[in-house]
Amino acid sequence: MISFPKDFIWGTATAAYQIEGAWNEDGKGPSIWDEFTHRGGTIAHNDTGDVACDHYHRYKDDVKLIKKLNCTAYRFSISWPRVLPEGRGGVNQKGLDFYQRLTDELLAHHIQPCATLYHWDLPLALEKEGGWTRRFIADAFEEYTSTVVAALKDKVKFWMTLNEPLIIYGAGYFAGVHAPGYKSLLKSMKVIHNLLLSHAKSYHCIKSIDPQAKVGIVNASSPVVGESEKDAHAAKLAEAFTQRIFLDPIFKGTYPALIDRRLRFLNWDIKDEDFKIMKNTADFLGINNYTRMVVKKTLLPLPGFAIQQTKSKNVTAMGWEIYPEGLYNLCTWIRDEYGNPPVYVTENGAAFDDAINKGEIIDTQRIDFLKSYLSSLYKAIQEGCNVKGYFVWSLMDNFEWAEGYAKRFGIVYLDYPTQKRIIKQSGRWYAEVCKRHGFE
Repeated sequence: MISFPKDFIWGTATAAYQIEGAWNEDGKGPSIWDEFTHRGGTIAHNDTGDVACDHYHRYKDDVKLIKKLNCTAYRFSISWPRVLPEGRGGVNQKGLDFYQRLTDELLAHHIQPCATLYHWDLPLALEKEGGWTRRFIADAFEEYTSTVVAALKDKVKFWMTLNEPLIIYGAGYFAGVHAPGYKSLLKSMKVIHNLLLSHAKSYHCIKSIDPQAKVGIVNASSPVVGESEKDAHAAKLAEAFTQRIFLDPIFKGTYPALIDRRLRFLNWDIKDEDFKIMKNTADFLGINNYTRMVVKKTLLPLPGFAIQQTKSKNVTAMGWEIYPEGLYNLCTWIRDEYGNPPVYVTENGAAFDDAINKGEIIDTQRIDFLKSYLSSLYKAIQEGCNVKGYFVWSLMDNFEWAEGYAKRFGIVYLDYPTQKRIIKQSGRWYAEVCKRHGFE
């Protein structure tokens, strides 16, 4: 029997744009994802999040599902344009009321609300002013933080500022496969610093409103390895650009030495005093881990590495290598590099080609995946890693960004035409894990 600590938190996770739907209801403003999906040709099958899982109207049923899964915590995100349709200024009270009702419902079922302030749905009005590429965005994010936290401070005590800044800058501004869809090295480098500054201002804002609140940031976390021995330096560069870049400023008050000069060369807006604001702005660290990152060196000096497709046959429906030991490697690396801060695995899960068979979804592959990753996490805890909780991704199948509805990550199956929810075999297995604090 693998038994986790008795105070270990078990939860599940979602994001606003991926599940809420109601994209233009009750005064909500458009987000960059509304615009990006409506462009056409940007998402598999031209899917959009207009309806998604219709969670905006069905949240009470979804909270009952979370309770049925024996989860004691629920990580969700708040839609910035639902609360501030223009990004700043006038508050949309109906939007704020939705999150009041959701958190009330969670608390009534003894489920801890864990709120992420930004999971990629920037108000379109702010994007038109330059969005994450301009410094003003940090003040706008602080204003949004203040509005939400003042309204929910009596209900929410566990806050995450940003979800996966790496993917925001990498997929949204460098590769162009996510909203807003830029392919610009220069823009992406500006976005990095503005995200960190926004996180820091948000952290201080939350603490000023509720000093007892726990505040952290959520990173897309992967151990980085070179494809061969000659790619060792490329792996160090990749680690700096994808992992350390969002940890060193917060825990050490500086950018990684290996890339500091490059960053300052590409972004003249970086000010030394910014690092004083950024340092020590995480009561905990959220890590989203799915796989590892394999890289090889490139001739181009920027960024100096290229991410490689896995050669492993052991992959998920996303084509991602199943690499459970990576979660152990990640936790021990954070322990040794950053002074063993409290860590929550805020996302971990897998997409497989699930199908209904006589009203059941028998997803043994997902159970095997979760078992292997949780075993790896348990090993890290046994070796002194300060891991406090685990949130499976995802509560239910949903809009999977560039993949649309083609990929299913949920432990609850969603029949999109009818909006019927069916707990998968993995959901029943996870419910037992949550109940018993472990598994055989």
